Amino acid sequence: MKKSLIAALAFAALVGAVFTGCSKKESAPKFKVGVIYIGDENEGYTEAHMKGIAEMKATLGLSDSQVIEKKGIPEDEKCYDAAIDLAEQGCKYIIGTSFGHESYLIQVAKEYPDLVFAHATGYQAASSGLKNIHNFMPSVYQSRYVSGIVAGLKLNEMISSGKISASNAHIGYVGAYPYAEVVSGYTSFFLGVRSVCPSATMEVRYTNSWADMTLEKETAEALIANGCVLISQHADTTGAPSACEAHGVPCVGYNVDMTAVAPNCALTSAALNWGAFYTLSAKAVMNGESFDVDWSKGYDENAVYITPVNAKVAVAGTDEKVVAAIEGIKNGSVKVFDTSAFTVGGKSIETLIAENGEYAKYSKYVSNGAFNEQNGFAAPAFDLRIDGIVER
Repeated sequence: MKKSLIAALAFAALVGAVFTGCSKKESAPKFKVGVIYIGDENEGYTEAHMKGIAEMKATLGLSDSQVIEKKGIPEDEKCYDAAIDLAEQGCKYIIGTSFGHESYLIQVAKEYPDLVFAHATGYQAASSGLKNIHNFMPSVYQSRYVSGIVAGLKLNEMISSGKISASNAHIGYVGAYPYAEVVSGYTSFFLGVRSVCPSATMEVRYTNSWADMTLEKETAEALIANGCVLISQHADTTGAPSACEAHGVPCVGYNVDMTAVAPNCALTSAALNWGAFYTLSAKAVMNGESFDVDWSKGYDENAVYITPVNAKVAVAGTDEKVVAAIEGIKNGSVKVFDTSAFTVGGKSIETLIAENGEYAKYSKYVSNGAFNEQNGFAAPAFDLRIDGIVER
């Protein structure tokens, strides 16, 4: 009888251990993150996101099995399918990286209210009525402005050396789409250029694609043929820098260092550190904490930067100017969209707002002598077509 009692107690302890183990496994499952990329590591935009995810994994100690990445997901129903699959694989946090992914993520967020979703470059999270979706976009206009200073200094050197005249300081910009995101980017770049080279003008041409190497190369070549002496871009491949290298035209890239493609022409690239948001947000989801519905940070949170200035191409003293500009942005003494630095149809934006016409809607962004871009919003809002820039 004693043996039976001992056996019974042992059996009970074994059963308890089994159920306790199961309970712990269910109450503390492995945290998983799902990411939906529009491209892959072969184009700069997605590569930058992938680097951000890698930073998040390293900082938070996540294993490869805890992050599921889906590459080459277009802006259509395949995004919905990808998000559903990530949810079914147990991802607690699902991220979409391209503008056209947003509506599909919202659809899935409605179906999975216990999961958290985040979308890059979008604008609908706050108005969706959902508590489990966020928008995010680093303040890349800040690094574009700084990269514009690098370009403007190069223009000044070209003018002083007699290579071009001040009136021929005409630069080109390869844009993806005529969205506010792109307009904000090319305008901030241009204002950076003009802060040191006031005679500069700019021509923008669109490819109507985020990543088409052939089109971007052809567009850059068309700009060069039209007299543009320096090229920048809001497009995701190395097409434009490769054209610039072939024609000996200085260039400013986007997302990644372009010196490998254009060692004799690449000045720098405006870039985003997506890892700043990915680490912050994933940590919050892991801990059951909240984070901004609309998240946008810049130099103050190391969310943007420019790649190392190419000393072979850039003007001596450029690094010092860059450091001063970044410090000015941080302390508020440099305002990227300083309203005294641009006009629209010959008028200041304050005057246009006061006329209470179509420009009145910008009043919520304009104060203290500046257009306060991404002020409380993730998505860029600056879509004004300012004087000195033409679109084709």
